[in-house]
Amino acid sequence: MIGIVGILIVFVMVFGGYLAAGGKLGIIFAALPFELMIIGGAAVGAFLISNDLSVVKHTAKDIAKVFKGPKWKPEDYRDLLCLLFELIRLARQNPVVIEEHIEAPHQSPIFGRYPKIQADSEAVALISDTLRSASMNYDDPHQVEEVMEKRMETSQSHALHSSHALQVVADGLPALGIVAAVLGVIKTMASIDQPPEILGKMIGGALVGTFLGVFLAYALVGPFAGKLKAVVEEDGHFYQLIREVLVANLHNHATNICIEVGRQNTPAHNRPSFTDLEEALKSVKQQEAA
Repeated sequence: MIGIVGILIVFVMVFGGYLAAGGKLGIIFAALPFELMIIGGAAVGAFLISNDLSVVKHTAKDIAKVFKGPKWKPEDYRDLLCLLFELIRLARQNPVVIEEHIEAPHQSPIFGRYPKIQADSEAVALISDTLRSASMNYDDPHQVEEVMEKRMETSQSHALHSSHALQVVADGLPALGIVAAVLGVIKTMASIDQPPEILGKMIGGALVGTFLGVFLAYALVGPFAGKLKAVVEEDGHFYQLIREVLVANLHNHATNICIEVGRQNTPAHNRPSFTDLEEALKSVKQQEAA
């Protein structure tokens, strides 16, 4: 919602200020379709040239994140800690039974109690693979931690492709605006014998290209790329929390200590309070007893 409000503010302030200063929108509206065709078409074409089909699809899908914001909410972090608590306890009590849950997580009643997490293939795979590694009796927990770190770096890099692709487009838009403006000047020079009032409109139309390129780059596409990057990095904390808790488990810390390590490493605005988490864990224990 706030993204839509931001876009409205941009348009109202830019064009409202232009009108308040005595500007006329007629020249902009007359040139806009042609300038947008040149600049927008060139930007889309360059985007397709510089990216493969998977990145194009990924970017189109990720645009929604600009308006939706991060996927993981505070209650999801609490649920994740509860899920990890259940799995770690079970792994320590009965290493054989835990295999049923990590080998078929989508059929697991434990994962099933947290449907949003269960639906996220990356989170489920990270948890399952790490618990499976722990069952292999690694002599050095740092080996698993290093593998997890590299895996998460790869996933984060892939998730940021959309942001990088949009930022490249934003960086190129001002130059494409100049291209459109130069073409407008060439058109104007071909009509140099026209009276000043006609030439003035033609020059104004040519300058719309420069305006449009800069406007799209710094008021729309650039902010979109920045917000998308921020959302991806914010969601990355969710997977980092999995790593912190499971690495603590590999060091054989008490289960409650592992969960507290995760809680402490949760970003402040998503971190459940100690009391809230304790209540949630009590509820988990009651479900297990039932």
